[in-house]
Amino acid sequence: MVLQMSKAGAGKNGPAPAIPRLNISQTQWNAECLHGDVQAGNATSFPQALGMAASFDKSLIYKVAEATSIEVRAKHNDFVKRHNYSDHTGLTCWSPVINIMRHPLWGRNQETYGEDPYLSGKLSEYFVNGLQGNHPKYRRANAVCKHFDAYGGPDNWPLPRESFNAKVSEQDLRTTFLPQFKACIDAGAAGVMCSYNSVNGVPACANKKLLTDILRKEWKFNGFVVSDEGAVEFILLWHYYTKDEVSTALACVEAGLNLELSPPNFDYQIMSALTQAHTEGKISKDLLIERVRPLFDARMRLGEFDPKKDNPYNFLNLSVIQSSDHQKLSLHAAIQSFVLLKNMNHFLPIRKPLGTIAIVGPMANNTAELMGDYSPDVDPRFMTTPLSGLSLLNVKKVMYAPGCNKTRCDKYNKNNIQTTVQHADVTFLCLGTGPSLEAEESDRHHMTLPGKQVDMLNDVIKYSKGRIVLLLFSGGPLDINIAESSSKVAAIIHCFFPGQATGTALLYTVTMADSNSNPSARLPFTWYRNISQVKSITDYNMEGMTYRYFDSDPLYPFGYGLSYTTFQYSGLNISPPKVKAGGNVTVTFKLSNTGPVVGREVTEMYISWVNYTQSTPRYQLVGFDSSIVNKGQTLTVSLNITSSQMAVWTGSKGFQVVPGMLLTNSFNRYFHCVTQSKMDIYYLCGISLISISLCLLLSVCLLIGRSVRFIVCPPICIQL
Repeated sequence: MVLQMSKAGAGKNGPAPAIPRLNISQTQWNAECLHGDVQAGNATSFPQALGMAASFDKSLIYKVAEATSIEVRAKHNDFVKRHNYSDHTGLTCWSPVINIMRHPLWGRNQETYGEDPYLSGKLSEYFVNGLQGNHPKYRRANAVCKHFDAYGGPDNWPLPRESFNAKVSEQDLRTTFLPQFKACIDAGAAGVMCSYNSVNGVPACANKKLLTDILRKEWKFNGFVVSDEGAVEFILLWHYYTKDEVSTALACVEAGLNLELSPPNFDYQIMSALTQAHTEGKISKDLLIERVRPLFDARMRLGEFDPKKDNPYNFLNLSVIQSSDHQKLSLHAAIQSFVLLKNMNHFLPIRKPLGTIAIVGPMANNTAELMGDYSPDVDPRFMTTPLSGLSLLNVKKVMYAPGCNKTRCDKYNKNNIQTTVQHADVTFLCLGTGPSLEAEESDRHHMTLPGKQVDMLNDVIKYSKGRIVLLLFSGGPLDINIAESSSKVAAIIHCFFPGQATGTALLYTVTMADSNSNPSARLPFTWYRNISQVKSITDYNMEGMTYRYFDSDPLYPFGYGLSYTTFQYSGLNISPPKVKAGGNVTVTFKLSNTGPVVGREVTEMYISWVNYTQSTPRYQLVGFDSSIVNKGQTLTVSLNITSSQMAVWTGSKGFQVVPGMLLTNSFNRYFHCVTQSKMDIYYLCGISLISISLCLLLSVCLLIGRSVRFIVCPPICIQL
């Protein structure tokens, strides 16, 4: 049992050994499935997680997770057939990453679903379902929600994650750092991974409050908890929380840990000290049985101990790798991830033939940096870059210059850039970071463009003959105020890290090659103007952080994104007009495409608490939906607000629906507001507030590009 709990890694620390007398074979747990099967040979690459979150499309997340796990299972079947149990050959995916993007400089922001707990929770639910499959008996692969909890930087700057202590209030823990994990677990995830950091002085992997009191007792979780790689060792070596290996192993197991994942180069596993602890009477056999049981339950659900013929997933083979369907999905996902931030005078899409275009910048043809961290090993045949994709535009001449030796851009060839752009009708400027500058264990130190990329941006603006399209590749906001304010920069697209289909997806998007390539993604984070708007990365108080608590003027707000068409909202209906505490609300409205082309519209619905004295979010996303709407078409859309979304954290009494009004009436601080009525929305809300006491007043905030269209709505009373 101790060996089974100690060997989740590779090299010296894995796989988990066989038990011949029980006819149990060895097993490798480890797999990484964030946006494709990682470090296990050629696999289809999808956009990095943050880019997929920008789609606000639950079904897309499901399809990508499904395709990923099909390839993971197919390769695992082949590995087992060849008796290969090395690293990344397993069926237990250390995915999804659902930590909150609470600070723009954290290197792992790209792995998350953004800064909102509700959005992260919903997307994790669909990821888990897509990854694990819908078979009534077997899982295609195991999903593991990570990193539990209050892990969101720093990773290596200004302090190391291995010893960092996140000081978190109970309010912030319950309303920001826990909700998405609850959703992930409720979706049926097989496991949870505890994080490197301490939470209020207790290392996460030895934190009984997190791993037992909340996870197992409150949430009724019956899966397994695995440590992040090396986290158990760091309790002793970095946190100095325990005095030796035995006390460390005991602290983890008693807190609720089931499985230790150690780095392959470590000479020992801390959990192996449980044998000595048992011999010395410090831990009972019954507790060891209790901790090892979920591990074998997870293996049973994968069908490991059943006849091969009983499990249909056993018959997946290598023919599914980079299948035509998966390549198409990769392209579709990349297109869905692009956020159109600026489009002056409808410059895009480009429909007319061009003379000369320039494609410049360190991200223009940089395959490795376009993939993002935790990327699959893609066969080069399936990879397209901005250079290879945009070169297929209807043009007479294409000119290319990287300008920098790498994304760090410490060496910049100004003359090369000037010569390349001065005769171009359109210049595509490809800037950003890439995993060499922001990734796990690599936090950014500032929000400015790396190295001399700022000089390149200024020079392209100065010397370009024609208009500029700025293509940004990063896992978070960069200071691009220059580009936003420049009249020569006609369009800006935030591309995140799109994966193998980058170039083709950009070609489709800038030309609107078909009905699915009209930009529709929305920012899953707040794009701060500069670092002066942000607190220290070590400060875990959420006041002033993320759109939910930020009370200033960002460059682009959470949920922002433009389209090539326009939409109109009308006919709001809220049911029931009176709701008892514990009841739900349904909001229905009409959505019309009033623009020139077909488009996909993401609708977002927010509420806020205006007369509750304790701390609550200024705004809270409570619903979102996406719809394809043809030119001139009108759809009816419904969104629900559940009773749990109306509840607030009250401390000792937990979450409760309290007397009060929920009102979304002050987004003018955040957005340029446009009302559907000639009457002032704020005046109407004021009248409603005067005339009704202890009522819920809902206003639906519907985002269209840079504007919010308010629908004036009747009040809803909460009867307590």
